[in-house]
Amino acid sequence: MVVAAAILPELATQLVVPVAAAVGIAFAVLQWVLVSKVKVAPEPRGEGGSAGGGAGAGGKDGASEYLIEEEEGLNDHNVVLKCAEIQTAISEGATSFLFTEYKYAGGFMTVFAVLIFVFLGSIEGFSTKSQPCHYSVGKTCKPALANAAFSTIAFVLGAVTSLVSGFLGMKIATYANARTTLEARKGVGKAFIVAFRSGAVMGFLLAASGLFVLYVAINLFGLYYGDDWEGLFEAITGYGLGGSSMALFGRVGGGIYTKAADVGADLVGKVERNIPEDDPRNPAVIADNVGDNVGDIAGMGSDLFGSYAESSCAALVVASISSFGINREFTPMMYPLLISSVGIIACLVTTLFATDFFEVKEVDQIEPALKKQLIISTAVMTVGIALVSWLGLPYTFTIFNFGAQKTVHSWQLFLCVAVGLWAGLVIGFITEYYTSNAYSPVQDVADSCRTGAATNVIFGLALGYKSVIIPIFAIAFSIFLSFSLAAMYGVAVAALGMLSTIATGLAIDAYGPISDNAGGIAEMAGMSHRIRERTDALDAAGNTTAAIGKGFAIGSAALVSLALFGAFVSRAGITTVDVLTPNVFIGLLVGAMLPYWFSAMTMKSVGSAALKMVEEVRRQFNTIPGLMEGTAKPDYATCVKISTDASIKEMIPPGTLVMLTPLIVGTFFGVETLSGVLAGALVSGVQIAISASNTGGAWDNAKKYIEAGASEHAKSLGPKGSDCHKAAVIGDTIGDPLKDTSGPSLNILIKLMAVESLVFAPFFATYGGILFKYL
Repeated sequence: MVVAAAILPELATQLVVPVAAAVGIAFAVLQWVLVSKVKVAPEPRGEGGSAGGGAGAGGKDGASEYLIEEEEGLNDHNVVLKCAEIQTAISEGATSFLFTEYKYAGGFMTVFAVLIFVFLGSIEGFSTKSQPCHYSVGKTCKPALANAAFSTIAFVLGAVTSLVSGFLGMKIATYANARTTLEARKGVGKAFIVAFRSGAVMGFLLAASGLFVLYVAINLFGLYYGDDWEGLFEAITGYGLGGSSMALFGRVGGGIYTKAADVGADLVGKVERNIPEDDPRNPAVIADNVGDNVGDIAGMGSDLFGSYAESSCAALVVASISSFGINREFTPMMYPLLISSVGIIACLVTTLFATDFFEVKEVDQIEPALKKQLIISTAVMTVGIALVSWLGLPYTFTIFNFGAQKTVHSWQLFLCVAVGLWAGLVIGFITEYYTSNAYSPVQDVADSCRTGAATNVIFGLALGYKSVIIPIFAIAFSIFLSFSLAAMYGVAVAALGMLSTIATGLAIDAYGPISDNAGGIAEMAGMSHRIRERTDALDAAGNTTAAIGKGFAIGSAALVSLALFGAFVSRAGITTVDVLTPNVFIGLLVGAMLPYWFSAMTMKSVGSAALKMVEEVRRQFNTIPGLMEGTAKPDYATCVKISTDASIKEMIPPGTLVMLTPLIVGTFFGVETLSGVLAGALVSGVQIAISASNTGGAWDNAKKYIEAGASEHAKSLGPKGSDCHKAAVIGDTIGDPLKDTSGPSLNILIKLMAVESLVFAPFFATYGGILFKYL
């Protein structure tokens, strides 16, 4: 079939992708420079009044507003020093934990890299001779040993990029938290800008670096592979596997750390001792704030990087055996990377709306400003997708569809990406409806606290189950439309569409933990109640946007997993997955069970670690004289050590379960049973992940609704310390591991098993099913 070429020439494509990545990195650096202008150190007296000079003292930068501390006669010098001290403690705790975690992750990465090389290299007996191509009949491709070597290199590249992404995100967040607190003295708008710019640093760095490393890997691998695009893009799938495997350890380890500290701090501090959240007398308070950075920042960064890498790899694998790959059309082949490139520019324009074009002046403008980011980025990106589809694709082409070639038009591919993009927005706003205390579902959960913790738990669980309905319909519609239009390639680019605004999504997501830390620092530094009100307002908005971010991550994981599943089935030579076949059906049952097994392990891990934390916090309150009175300092280091030791020890069994399942099933039971396991895990895991995340988010915001007392209804349930509030705190602590450990980790489980199966598919197709061969 003769097809017209794309309008955009190869040279232009070779320039557009790295330039877009460079622009993203440069924009991230610019945001960081602007954030760094806020100093976490007292200025010399007489240079702007921030060390306690006159209220009217103005600096040359125009910062002449009254500071609340000055109005209330507080010693500003000591407050700034205290903020700097707390920031250092949080940063050191987070850095120490991540280095410990990365040692274990590095050991795993080494072992698994060897496994990849040995398994894939053994297919042709470690031969260096060229082999017949799997898809292109009559042609020869590079030897299996080369594919093994390059898959291993791609795996290490993906793993290192994932670890670096998580680490940089954590460093940026711990750099920004105290700066957000200090800017809150000048107004909620100033604090919002610092927190949001800091989130943008992480978002743009991750999106741009992920794109750039993938682009460089494709070009460098291409020097060896030449015209063998089938082998080249099969090897590139290792990049997605590396990214997601490290994300699993980041999510599980970070999630266990943060929730052990959070549950311990809340149960003893709020319920038993009736002291405020983030009170410096609470021994677990530093560990709690460290946890926000290692779980919500580093974990989420690695998670979304993994989703991006996998969706790109799935699309590239399918494209390489479609007309793009067969005819060696470079620009259409790079269509997934062009989408990501335009996404960076679209997110850059969107960010300016929050930081430059419009200014947040009031508390009630914070949440709308963040939600507008999602809407604007989606609208701008829709135009960008149309442009890329017009310039980067021929009008007519063919897409591989389980052994056949399906004729597709460029406008159909545009619709696939657009439906994924808009489905992400729908999932985000449905998640917000079920987790924001501005709407009736969460208010109903809060109201149920009148009769105690039991009814709160019942209402929260019901909310979580109900919240699954519309997101599943949105995902199902996206899959049906995209598959109908462009087979599995359509599903892969729909997932990319959902992730195309990853820079904005991550900026909003990182904003939440930064604001949460800012509030904690304000409380620990003894800053005024008015400052804490401002940081609480920032945190409340961030809590909702964090739930939206989790919705995006789970929705994209479902699409990515299905695309990877399709690529695996094609590579393994399976024509149909028949659930009536016993081999497939037993796999389906086991796969559907895996998310429950995994959730049980992670929930128990949080519970065990929290138990130790509660006992330690109680011990300190009971044995340290003057701790409750504030005349003695708690032993923060012991609590940090409990969280670190527990998370490192407990993250290994769930990680092992996920990583070994495809290897064991594929080797001993064969590709058909493995296809059943993947399908079962996908269908079951998505439902549990959505309900767990939304249940936990609803309980958290029901507690915040009562604490804020912003309406007559909320006031009737409070105040803090009331029986109603204590019931809400219990619900919140139950929801903590659901929304921040088990729920978010499940989307990595379904993606990781699928991409691992795809990477090892050649081995499973050759040697798999040992048990069934001898039965």
